[in-house]
Amino acid sequence: MTANDIDQHQGHPIVLVDGVCHFCQGITKWIIKRDPEGKYHFASLQSDIAKDLLLKGNLSPDQMDTFVLIEDGDYYTRSTAALRLAKGLAFPYPLLYGLIIVPKFIRNAVYNLVARNRYKWFGKDEACMLPTPEIKERFLEM
Repeated sequence: MTANDIDQHQGHPIVLVDGVCHFCQGITKWIIKRDPEGKYHFASLQSDIAKDLLLKGNLSPDQMDTFVLIEDGDYYTRSTAALRLAKGLAFPYPLLYGLIIVPKFIRNAVYNLVARNRYKWFGKDEACMLPTPEIKERFLEM
């Protein structure tokens, strides 16, 4: 990660997603539409920056079946990451954070079911999504 990358994204929560998964690309676009302030920034799990960030957070860079939210230096994965992210979106999505009271093993069981089947159900690309010029600055590595 270059000094410019760090400066540009400092202070923003970073979302790491599977860049070749159609479902994950759709979720990224969905988040962008509901984040009018441009709070969340993104990187593909396949990128070198994401691998460096995962290692920094003691997470495996080979694990492509999770969604990671890095917020204030803390790393969240799976359903906890999704719920914490929802809390930062435009109303009414912060209400979803109330689901945090559901035991983690139940939330993650549902999350894991979707993660395991995402390519079969939604498809996969050979390359990561290319952001439009309007949102390109929200992506860590292109």
